[in-house]
Amino acid sequence: MCVLLAARDFQTNTRRIHSLFHKMTKEKKSKLATRKVKLSTDDPQPAAPEKPDTTRQKRKKRTRSQDTEEKPMDEYEAEEELSPEAKRTMERKLKKERKKEEKKMLREASVEVKVETPQKPSACQLALEYLTTWSKNRKEWKFQKTRQKWLLQHMYDCDQISDKHFTMLLGYLEGLQGNARELTVQKTEALMKESESTDDAPDISVDKMERMKQVLQLLF
Repeated sequence: MCVLLAARDFQTNTRRIHSLFHKMTKEKKSKLATRKVKLSTDDPQPAAPEKPDTTRQKRKKRTRSQDTEEKPMDEYEAEEELSPEAKRTMERKLKKERKKEEKKMLREASVEVKVETPQKPSACQLALEYLTTWSKNRKEWKFQKTRQKWLLQHMYDCDQISDKHFTMLLGYLEGLQGNARELTVQKTEALMKESESTDDAPDISVDKMERMKQVLQLLF
């Protein structure tokens, strides 16, 4: 009986030892696993690639679009702030540009623009104007030898010098002096002698003869 009891005690003790050994091994394995986890968490892992910050780009794009929208308003405000002189210069520039565009359109349409050049006044017109200014507006009148010469050469021509202008010319001849006075007398006497002496002399109208007589009476 004693032997059987001792054998039972031995079996129970061995079972207890085996169970304790299994517990110890499990605890060791769990401790090792926890240590591995701690080491893995403490080691620095490679950082993930940073994503590009799209917010700044979006902000930049927004600011550019806002600038484009705000530009016409700024230009409108600048036009309102312009001085009247600056506005005039702007208007002149716009007119010049419009004229250039119109000329280009005309050239493209092969339309010839005819520029009318003003006709220069003739020697007769200039001489008569010289005479009228002497008669009516003596303050603005200035002596011109070429105009006087033309009047003395054509004073007997009724077509170029009318009776009205001839009366003005007689008043002008009263102040004639020096060599010009002597030459006019000599020429008028020579013309009268030619008309009276020969039959081949050029025909002189009655009006022309009367004018010559008036000049000679005035200058003698």
